[in-house]
Amino acid sequence: MDVKAAPNGVATIEDRILRITGYYGYYPGYSSQKSTSRSSVTRCKPGANCPSSHSGISRQLSPLSVTEDSSAPILELQNRGSSGVCGHRVERQNRSADDGTQTHSENSSQENRIKARCLSCTSMVLKGIWGLLIILSVSSSWVGTTQIVKITYKNFYCPFFMTWFSTNWNIMFFPVYYSGHLATAQEKQSPMKKFRECSRIFGEDGLTLKLFLKRTAPFSILWTLTNYLYLLALKKLTATDVSALFCCNKAFVFLLSWIVLKDRFMGVRIVAAIMAITGIVMMAYADNFHADSIVGVAFAVGSASTSALYKVLFKMFLGSANFGEAAHFVSTLGFFNLIFISFTPVILYFTKVEHWSSFAALPWGCLCGMAGLWLAFNILVNVGVVLTYPILISIGTVLSVPGNAAVDLLKQEVIFNVVRLAATIIICIGFLLMLLPEEWDEITLRFINSLKEKKSEEHVDDVTDPSVHLRGRGRANGTVSIPLA
Repeated sequence: MDVKAAPNGVATIEDRILRITGYYGYYPGYSSQKSTSRSSVTRCKPGANCPSSHSGISRQLSPLSVTEDSSAPILELQNRGSSGVCGHRVERQNRSADDGTQTHSENSSQENRIKARCLSCTSMVLKGIWGLLIILSVSSSWVGTTQIVKITYKNFYCPFFMTWFSTNWNIMFFPVYYSGHLATAQEKQSPMKKFRECSRIFGEDGLTLKLFLKRTAPFSILWTLTNYLYLLALKKLTATDVSALFCCNKAFVFLLSWIVLKDRFMGVRIVAAIMAITGIVMMAYADNFHADSIVGVAFAVGSASTSALYKVLFKMFLGSANFGEAAHFVSTLGFFNLIFISFTPVILYFTKVEHWSSFAALPWGCLCGMAGLWLAFNILVNVGVVLTYPILISIGTVLSVPGNAAVDLLKQEVIFNVVRLAATIIICIGFLLMLLPEEWDEITLRFINSLKEKKSEEHVDDVTDPSVHLRGRGRANGTVSIPLA
C-alpha cells in the first residue's frame, strides 16, 4: 500500500505526531517505510521462503538498516546518560573544590580572628598587670613622700628649702628617660639628637633662650608654689587630710577647663566639683574651725588650685606631650629652678626665716628620700600613661588617701570623727566622678541596650529551638531529589 506525501512534506499523521513529540528515532518518511516493511512482512506466508523480502526492505529503507534504526534511540539515550553523568561528576568536583577553598579560607580567617583576639587579650592583661603595679607604685611613692615630710618636720622645718631641693632633682628626669631609651630602643640615638627631638615641645625651632624664659618661667613658678603650699599644709594638718584635700585639683581642672578652654559641660562633673567643695568645708568644720585647721585647709586648697592651673596652662600652650617630651620639660624646669630660684632660699637663710646651723646638721637622708620619692612619683605618672590606662594613674593618686590614713592610724596621729571621715569619703567620690569619660552617658546607654538585645536574642532562640528541630526532622524524612542521568 503506497502512502502519498502530504503537501507540507510529512507523509502521514503518524509522521507529524512523531515529529512533534520529538521521537529520537524519527526521520522523514519513517512511517511510510514502517508501513512498507509491515506490508512486506505480512505478504510472506509462514513457512514460505521469501528470499527477496529482506533485500526489498533494505532497498526501501534509507541507508540505515532496521537494526540500526531500532538501536539509534538506545545509543542516543546512552550517550546522553553518559554525558549527563560526566557533567554531574565534573559539577560535583567543581563544587567540592569550591567548598574546599571556601572552608580553607574560612578556617584561615577564623585562625586570624583567634590570633587577633589572643593578642588583644594578652595586651589587655599586660596593661592590667602594669596598671596594677603602677597604681601601687604611684600611691606608695606619694604616701612615702608625705610621711617623710612629716618625719622631717620633727627636726627640720624649712619648707621652701625642701621644695627647692626636691625640684632640683627633676634635672635627672631626662637622663633616666634616655637610659630607658638605650635599654629598650632598637635604633639608639645620641643624647644630643634625642634632646633636640624631645625639645620640639617648645616649637619647631626647639628650645631657645627666649622660649626657655617665656615658657619655663610660669610653669616653674606654679610648680614651686604647688609643692611649697603642700608642704605648708602638712605642718598644719595630718597627712590624710592634706592628701584628701589635694584630690580636689581634679574638680578645679574641670572648672578652669570649662571656663578657659571652653571644654564640654558635664553635669556629673559639676556634681563632683560641688562634692569637692562640700568636703573642703566639712574638713575645716571637723576641728570646729580651728585657726590652724582653717589655715591648713587654705594651704591645701591653694596647692590643688595651682596644680590645676599648671595643668590647664600646659594644655593651652604646649598641648599633649609624649614621654620623652614630658621628661625634657620636667628636666628644663629643674634647670630653671636651679639657675633662677636658688637666690630665694639664700635670702630666706640670711633673713633667719629658714635657718639652720650648718650643712652637716641637715637631715640629708630624709631630704634625699623625699626628693627621690617625689621624682619617682613624677616619673611613674608619665610612664604609666605610656604603659597602661591614664585613669589608673588617677586611681593611684586617690588611693594615697587611705594609705596615709592607715599610716596615721598606726602612728596614732589622727583620730577620725564622723565629720572628717565623711569629708574624706565625699572628696574621694567626687574625685572618682571626675574620672568618668565625656561620653559616659552614651556608653552606659549602649551597654544597657546591648544587655537588652542579648536577653531578647536568648528568648528568641529558646522559642525557635523546637521549630528548628522539627524542621530538621522534616528535611531528614522528606524526599530527596536526585538529578536524572
